[in-house]
Amino acid sequence: MDLRRLRHFDVLAETLNFSRAADRLHIAQPALSVSIQKLETELGHKLFDRTPTGVRMTTAGAAALVEARRILRHGEQMQLATQAAADGTGGLLRIGFVGSATHQLIPALIPRFRAQYPNVQLVLREATSVAIVAMLGDETLDLGIVRTPLLQAHSATLQVLQRDRWLMALPAAHPLASAEHLVLADLAREPFVMYGATHAAGLNALVLAACESAGFVPVVAQEATQIPTVLALVESGLGVALVPETMRGHRAPRVVYREVGDAGDLREASFAATTLSMAHVAGNESPAARRFIEMAGSSGASSPKF
Repeated sequence: MDLRRLRHFDVLAETLNFSRAADRLHIAQPALSVSIQKLETELGHKLFDRTPTGVRMTTAGAAALVEARRILRHGEQMQLATQAAADGTGGLLRIGFVGSATHQLIPALIPRFRAQYPNVQLVLREATSVAIVAMLGDETLDLGIVRTPLLQAHSATLQVLQRDRWLMALPAAHPLASAEHLVLADLAREPFVMYGATHAAGLNALVLAACESAGFVPVVAQEATQIPTVLALVESGLGVALVPETMRGHRAPRVVYREVGDAGDLREASFAATTLSMAHVAGNESPAARRFIEMAGSSGASSPKF
């Protein structure tokens, strides 16, 4: 169905005068007559009765007008949606995120983006950094918030959003939980809840390097992939762990957090840097994704914590 002809039909139905309708449409009157005739031929019914004083809509024309105006509204909505998706103010944006992003970054970024771009439909999906990078590669995600470093090969561009120093996490009933000052070496004989080497390889490597620098190899009691799961196992009394500082916001009443003291100070160690970063495939971003990246870069979320 030709939307241009439907528009001509709508205006003529409103004016019931070919001359006035043609003026409003900025076309010649003969061209309008031809357009209406073609629409009548296409529908197989007369839409107007021509009279010496003007035109009168037929019963078929009145019924057709209801549908014509509905189609015109939908056509306008389609144009608006297409334009919004093209300029990033509408459309669909799929974002993957790791669990530790829910404590600061997600609450900071998502409400701000929704306020600026309310017509963008957001689809959020929690996953591991490894899975998020893979989904960026197969285009099932547009953006990802991942925990770095990433040790697997990938083609994503990374933009640092937040840097975290490390904290010790201990069960509240642990004998060391009440100590005023701890160094990493104090945990040398403690069972560790460790990040899995397959799905959390970056965190696994950082913790192993930190412990080696402090003079010991950790005894691994349990393994987990997501940081909140690590803390749940610590809370269950299964071991101690090193976690990013952002996890202070994680509600775990039976977990005590302690900063690492001078003798094993991870805050100054180059190997200890762990970040939450925006991941995207350069050159493959949707307009809405580009707007999110721009907003995140200017929001202060990218400011380092130390």
